[in-house]
Amino acid sequence: MRRYLSSALLASVALLATACGTGRGADHEQGPAPAPTSTHRAVPVRPEPAAPGLPGMPSPLDPHDLYAADRPNVLSPVVRDFPSRVYVPNTESDTVSVIDPATYKVIETIPVGRQPQHVVPSWDLRTLWVNNDVGNSLTPIDPATGEAGKPVDVHDPYNLYFTPDGKYAVVMASLDRQLVFRDPHTMAVRKVLPVSCYGVNHADFSPDGRYFIVSCEFSGELLKVDTARMEIVGQQRLPYEGAMPQDVKIAPDGRTWYVADMVADGVWVLNGDTFAQPVLLRTGKGAHGLYVSRDSKYMYISNRGEGSISLLDFATGRLAAKWHIDGGGSPDMGGVSADGKVLWLSGRYDSEVYAIDTTSGRTLAKIPVGAGPHGLCVYPQPGRYSLGHTGVFR
Repeated sequence: MRRYLSSALLASVALLATACGTGRGADHEQGPAPAPTSTHRAVPVRPEPAAPGLPGMPSPLDPHDLYAADRPNVLSPVVRDFPSRVYVPNTESDTVSVIDPATYKVIETIPVGRQPQHVVPSWDLRTLWVNNDVGNSLTPIDPATGEAGKPVDVHDPYNLYFTPDGKYAVVMASLDRQLVFRDPHTMAVRKVLPVSCYGVNHADFSPDGRYFIVSCEFSGELLKVDTARMEIVGQQRLPYEGAMPQDVKIAPDGRTWYVADMVADGVWVLNGDTFAQPVLLRTGKGAHGLYVSRDSKYMYISNRGEGSISLLDFATGRLAAKWHIDGGGSPDMGGVSADGKVLWLSGRYDSEVYAIDTTSGRTLAKIPVGAGPHGLCVYPQPGRYSLGHTGVFR
């Protein structure tokens, strides 16, 4: 039975978010109130395994660049003939808007389950999964035809990832406070991992696939999870009052991790191996989504609270530029076009989608869609396999 929260509890979350300067609300609006901030802790539950890598995981193309398989228009044979589309889940309309990127027009609206949060490419690249969070289901979309299939029953699927070996899907069950490891095709449950934090939502995997780091939005915490053992091996609270971590992304060098924080207005810079206390790099109000450029030189950071995109230079670790959306907006989640020329982002509170020129930062288009657009997926994209979310490819 679905657990709904009282209006009083929801009000307390909103009040706290306002007091912390989150601007226009949390990433998803039905989570429990954040726990009080305490001092940093990063105590592993048990020793790290000594294995060299995750068995069955494809070897990196370049040990010095995790995104070497993501070069412009280098499409896998699996997706090469798929039509280029932008799939936009509208959380308040219970639909997916399908945009033709060549014309900047919505060409189809697909009804899905209640409160779709993200559109996620499967590990084998053949299916797009719509995460119907409140609807407790995943709707499969065939990217070759654009047709939606029969929904699959999955409880509390706020977000969805895949282990680098393709063995498991990992459901971020935010309200259930669980990471649920499932069969990547049938979505049958293989293991349920309870968590003590609130609001598990985003993640990324280490270069060798042995572990992944998860953000906990409503308690301001990070988890480190052993992939093969499916166990938590580390947990820490971010050192910022009211922290609200969002997207997680590892740098091309495989050593540095970044975690967006929409209350701290920046990204946390972290060493994933040591899992030591991170350092904050301020980017802009309401920092939210993180996306790597096709040449692996920059990371695009959407600042939802101020309608801007910051560019982080991986080589220097510093901000190189900031682009502002024409007329303002609320840039949230998205992805980069296959040729790397356009950054696509949903406008969470403005019922629109933004197309941004990645050379100049110019706003190319603002496209009306349904209410509450969130984790849009640009598809197809370069890469050999998908780690999930709105498209994390390697």
